[in-house]
Amino acid sequence: MNRQNYIRGTMARAILTATTLMSTSVVSAAGAVTHTTAQPDLPQPVSVHTVGKSPWGPDDEIGRLNLMTAASQQVILSRIAGGASYDLSVEYFIGMPSWQAAGDPHYRIWMTHTPHGTVIDDPLGVGETMNEHVSYTGAAISLYTHMGTHIDALNHFGLNGKIWNGFRAEEHLGDRGWTVAGAENIPPIIARGVLIDVARAMGVDMLPAGYRVTRDDLVDALDKQGTTLEQGDVVLIRTGRMQDYKDASSYMANPPGMGMAAARFLVEESGAMIVGADNLSFEAFPSEVENNYVPVHSYLLAEQGAPIMELVFLDELARDKVYEFAFIGGSLKLRGADAAPIRPIALPLSGARENEGGES
Repeated sequence: MNRQNYIRGTMARAILTATTLMSTSVVSAAGAVTHTTAQPDLPQPVSVHTVGKSPWGPDDEIGRLNLMTAASQQVILSRIAGGASYDLSVEYFIGMPSWQAAGDPHYRIWMTHTPHGTVIDDPLGVGETMNEHVSYTGAAISLYTHMGTHIDALNHFGLNGKIWNGFRAEEHLGDRGWTVAGAENIPPIIARGVLIDVARAMGVDMLPAGYRVTRDDLVDALDKQGTTLEQGDVVLIRTGRMQDYKDASSYMANPPGMGMAAARFLVEESGAMIVGADNLSFEAFPSEVENNYVPVHSYLLAEQGAPIMELVFLDELARDKVYEFAFIGGSLKLRGADAAPIRPIALPLSGARENEGGES
């Protein structure tokens, strides 16, 4: 069995337990939304897409993160209201959700030093009396780059042997990771953040298993919230699946996610810089595209240069109906890596539209 078939099969066993009929929307040539009644998604055409060439030049490794400038950062920082802050990251713990069904490692933490162990081992040679007086605790961890709250680098998925901006694996991927587009290139992120609470807009605590979020779903949620999107936003979608995070088997089982039309709406129509969600994988499965098992990922990362954030904790923002905020986050500078953990925070803005929409 080749690797592509193995990955497809293991991903299917890990997260695909049901197929759900989804609603869709019709977009006019001018980009206007025409609301339609619920109907099954139409099959998507076979993908003939190729990687995108960066408008920021042949050496660009960060794609749409170039939309963030000193001026745009200053504008959003000047609007912070002060007071409340929201941690958008999840805890790491043994047994947490991950991609172990695809052969990736579980999270592990183990002690390297303990107060009683150092008394016996005396690793620093300071003597029993000192070790009994000064306790010493140390630990080591092992984790997959796509577990916990993290951001995907642009080398995570590609098409036809290339990643974003035409960089080729055969030229830029060594035994120590990628020499281009790695996670170490992701700058500190300071931008306008927007929450789109699709679950609330649909009147549910959590979207159904396998539900594929449509363009209409996003437009409807934005309308109910009274929120608009702007170029350079960090747009975060709430499906409600984070409620199951502490139960890994439930959280990983056939999660809801984005469809292709929703992804195109966020990036091409609305100008999002980064997109993210509270689920295990930003997109829904099975694929809408005949010959691409992760069309949303390859579209965003390889074609559009748009980083993806996953496993983002959005429930407190949703509880307080904070739909617009300053997003501030720094990811680990893992050289050559395809993703990195990130600890983002959200700070409400002065004059931001909060507690709107009348939805409870």
